[in-house]
Amino acid sequence: MAYTDRFRRPRAHEDLLGKLTDRKTGTFATMVEAMMFAALLGRRRGERKPFDEADEPIRLALMESRDYGEVLLDMLGAVEYPSDPEILSADRQPERVLIFEEYANAGLSHLQTLINRQSDQDLDTIISNLVLEGLRTPLEEEKDDVGDILASADLDW
Repeated sequence: MAYTDRFRRPRAHEDLLGKLTDRKTGTFATMVEAMMFAALLGRRRGERKPFDEADEPIRLALMESRDYGEVLLDMLGAVEYPSDPEILSADRQPERVLIFEEYANAGLSHLQTLINRQSDQDLDTIISNLVLEGLRTPLEEEKDDVGDILASADLDW
C-alpha cells in the first residue's frame, strides 16, 4: 500500500461536522478535532462503519500536528490488530487511516442518533455528557487490570 497524505470525511455527516465546527456554536475549533473525537467515540463503542461517499479529504498533516494526533492513528491500529505489530509499519499507514475513518464515521453516526433522540439538549451538553460518561464508567468488556491485581493481592491494611 502507498502512503496516504489525507483522510476522508464521510459525506453523510457533513451537516453534523458543520455544526460541530461552527465558529459561534460549535464544540470543536476544527474538523480534525471533531473527527478525532468521533473516532474515539466509535472506538469506545467498538464500532467501525465503512463508507464510500466522502467529501473533501483533510490533510493528514493537520491531524499529525495536533497533540496525540499521530499517536491516535497508531493506537487505533494497534488496538484493532493487537497481535500484528506490523500494523505500525510505514507501509501499512493507509490501513491505520482507514481504521480511523471508519471509527470516526461510526462515532458521528452515534452522535447524530443522540442528537435526534435528545433534541431538547444542545450539542455541547450532549458531547459533555459523552466525555463524562467515558471518564466515569469503563465499558464492561474493558478489563480493569489494576483492579484485578489489587483484588488478588492479599493486602492487610
